[in-house]
Amino acid sequence: MPHEINRITDQLRRAFDGDAWSGPSLQQTLAGITAAQAAAYPLAGVHSVGELVRHLTTWAATVAQRIEQRQVTSLTDEDWPAYPPEPDEARWQQARQELRQAHERLLAATQALAETDLDTVLGEPDDRPEGSGVLLYVLLHGTVQHYLYHAGQVALLRKFF
Repeated sequence: MPHEINRITDQLRRAFDGDAWSGPSLQQTLAGITAAQAAAYPLAGVHSVGELVRHLTTWAATVAQRIEQRQVTSLTDEDWPAYPPEPDEARWQQARQELRQAHERLLAATQALAETDLDTVLGEPDDRPEGSGVLLYVLLHGTVQHYLYHAGQVALLRKFF
């Protein structure tokens, strides 16, 4: 595996479930959250932890798909899939497992890249909501940032539980 691909894969792992420089990884932040907490809306106008997890799953799977196909593709699910407000342990564990599976798919797709693939621009023009017009390199680093951004949101929500 090329050197830069190793470094990007390391950063994806650290942000998701490793030793992130910024603080707790996404999985460390989600650890111990109950099904009731995942479904709760502790503040008006914010997403639940369950919604954040489903959103992250959509984007991890979408980025993996875009890497695999080397083109901009539709989102694999809604940008913000619904997460029911009723506590359900099986649903919460399924959401966590789907996030892990999407992350593992993303890691595999990243590891299959050649170093020169990092300079591939996916789609045009630059459209932030659609995630087009960016280098694969930027897309992958953006995914690391995305994991940690939402980990921070989960950390804040935990304070209200």
